[in-house]
Amino acid sequence: MTNTIFIYSKTLTDNEIQQFSSQAKAELLKQAVYLGYKIAFFSTNSTACELRETAQQIKADISDLNITPSLNQAGLLLMDMDSTAIKIECIDEIAKLAGTGDIVSAITASAMRGELDFEQSLRKRVGTLENAPESILQKVRENLPLMDGFEDMVATLKSHGWKLAIASGGFDYFADYLKEKYGLDFAVSNQLEILDGKLTGKVLGKVVDAQHKADTLQQLANKFNITQNQWVAVGDGANDLPMLRTASLGVALHAKPKVQEQADFVVNFADLTALCVLLNAKHLFQN
Repeated sequence: MTNTIFIYSKTLTDNEIQQFSSQAKAELLKQAVYLGYKIAFFSTNSTACELRETAQQIKADISDLNITPSLNQAGLLLMDMDSTAIKIECIDEIAKLAGTGDIVSAITASAMRGELDFEQSLRKRVGTLENAPESILQKVRENLPLMDGFEDMVATLKSHGWKLAIASGGFDYFADYLKEKYGLDFAVSNQLEILDGKLTGKVLGKVVDAQHKADTLQQLANKFNITQNQWVAVGDGANDLPMLRTASLGVALHAKPKVQEQADFVVNFADLTALCVLLNAKHLFQN
């Protein structure tokens, strides 16, 4: 069965496009440029696995045109925060300053691979922070590194009338900060208990877990009156999978192997502006 697929990269050359076409036995249909990406559309009978391996050789991401949401209609994007909207895992950075970094990093890595229950692992990690000064949260926030492309993605989607939100298993000290600074429409995350200027090692209220993220997508869509075909979600860890499956376009960004295996759309080389490329791909191909 013949499919239309496309590869995209900010470093893609004409020679690499020809290399992909030859190795993938794909017919080049069209080229386009958008948000700094060179995009090449192909017709091919090759399998998705074969195509992805060939694209990886030239450090290009790949997708088919089976993308329902469109940039040209109002939509909803729900983002994970740690290692998605920002480059770090906040709990790891907090723990480093608290002196429990190695312990927490090991627990985090296991949880993101889906080997531990998220809520139990979160409470276990936070428990190592007992009696740490609240000031370490400010130190982490002062050096919060945005994921590449975050600001451009936010600006592009907002200019098209999209609603943007964060649903994070991280902490409100950082998620609410991003919401306010970048004019996002909603943020939900976990709250660290702080007494007398020190962390107690406890999380307040209901933990934002995988199901909570998926439920948040549906709740926000109802709140903002966004039709289901315009729901987009992006994340990197196992606790993002229900959210990615709930969305019409679920994107695994620089994700763990388990997530890449289960996600329909995978971004390995591009930055967050790849979401805009995916949302605009059909328009670029048809024009």
